[in-house]
Amino acid sequence: MNDTLTNDTCTNDAAGNDAVGNDAVDQILGQWARARPDVDCSPMGVAGRISRASRLLEKGIKEYFAGHDLEPWEFDVLATLFRSNPDHRLCMSDLATAAMVSSAALTNRVDRLVAKGLVHREVAPSNRRMVLITLTDEGRLVVDALLEGHVANEERLLSGLTGEDRERLSGLLCKLLTSLGDVGSC
Repeated sequence: MNDTLTNDTCTNDAAGNDAVGNDAVDQILGQWARARPDVDCSPMGVAGRISRASRLLEKGIKEYFAGHDLEPWEFDVLATLFRSNPDHRLCMSDLATAAMVSSAALTNRVDRLVAKGLVHREVAPSNRRMVLITLTDEGRLVVDALLEGHVANEERLLSGLTGEDRERLSGLLCKLLTSLGDVGSC
């Protein structure tokens, strides 16, 4: 394991800059280095930081939407419909793929959004086996009203990183996601 891990400090960034702090993952890695110095636990540093950052970002995002009586997944579905095409409509299977949820989970989510009057569900006229989900006028208003605040909240959550840091991190995360089988290219 490298010296930065055994000294319980954040590893140097990709540009070789000095360590930027001491986080909980450093403490865990330091404990592993003492308990099992024969095992290189550095992959835990990357996976652990991604996991912890994800939870903290999700918490901040959830708090923002809670202030607007909305769950993050509700906004995700509405935003997916909003940005997908000018009709703001997708079939269930395309929406499930875009929202990265199972069809069963999406059915439950759509039921809840229909009950709130944010989406409309209908059978496709050309194919009765296809179900179309469309944003209602109210659903479009919700996305429009919350988008800028959502982006500002994410800006606040990422304020510890410079623009260059974000660009580099985004590229590295894209590379990781595609290596794990995520669709698309960086």
